[in-house]
Order: sequence, then structure tokens, then C-alpha cells
Amino acid sequence: MKRLEDYVVSIPNFPKEGVIFRDVTSILQDPDGLQLSVHEMLKLLEGVEFDVVAGTEARGFLFGMPLSYLKHKAFIPIRKKGKLPRETVSKTYTLEYGTSTIEVHKDAIFPGQRVVLVDDLLATGGTAKAAAELIESLGGIVVKIIFAMELAGLKGREVLKGYDVDSCIIYQGK
Repeated sequence: MKRLEDYVVSIPNFPKEGVIFRDVTSILQDPDGLQLSVHEMLKLLEGVEFDVVAGTEARGFLFGMPLSYLKHKAFIPIRKKGKLPRETVSKTYTLEYGTSTIEVHKDAIFPGQRVVLVDDLLATGGTAKAAAELIESLGGIVVKIIFAMELAGLKGREVLKGYDVDSCIIYQGK
């Protein structure tokens, strides 16, 4: 039986020399890899009580939606600025070269709701931290943050200190 790691295509020297790019889309394009990824993420949620799944644009949607469906929970999209039609709250955060802003509908999360935050990759942790703070600004409680993959060398867990963080695959490098 294959492990989830076996479905990840690694591309050396992309986007620059010395970097190994871990392509999560190779998991999604294989039916067995996709099914295994969902089952592995479900395992990370065993024993976790939650009301809502939130996913960050865009690959957090791909992993979060099946979890929401299988657990019969609402799914909340956290999107890039300007993509949501109703009243939103936003959070701007720093990227390696500049800033980005994410938004969620103001009425998407209610005070006291327990939220699981889902994304494909934990790298520096900036997007996940901003998404968690956005959820908390609405009174939500982030009970778990899960990822399909993690690049431990980029120290994203340090940025997410204080949150319960789990990843299906952990690569030690960058």
C-alpha cells in the first residue's frame, strides 16, 4: 500500500536553485492519492470537537470541502481580497516580498464556534496565522489547524505557536 508521500512529485531546483518543490497537485490528480489524503486528514481530526471547517484559498478548499462533507460540517471559504460578495472582515499579512489580504464573510463564523482550519501546505505559517486571527476576530475558536504537507525547515510551526497544528507529511527541509 502506498503512503501519501508516494503521490507527491518532487521537483528539484524549482522555483530556484537548491529548492525542492513538493507538488501537492500530484496527490489530487490520482484517485487513490486523493482518497488517501482525505483519509489521512480525517485521522488528524480524530477526537477533535468542532463545528465548522474553514479553508484558505485555493487548495485549502480542495482539502477542506471533503472533510466538511464527510463530517457533516459547514465549510467556510477564506478568500483573497475582493472575491466575496457580502460584507467581509479582512486581515492583511506580510509575505516574503510584500503583503496580502484575506477575507471571510462577516456572518460566516459565530462567537464560540469551534473551527478547524485546513490548507495544503505549511511553509512560513503567515497565511495560516492570518486566517486563524481572522476567525478569532469573529469570535471563533481555532481548535486545530491541519495541512496535507509541511516544510519544517521554514519554521511555520513557530509562527503558529499556541495552536494545535498537524500535518500528514512533514519534510525536514525547505
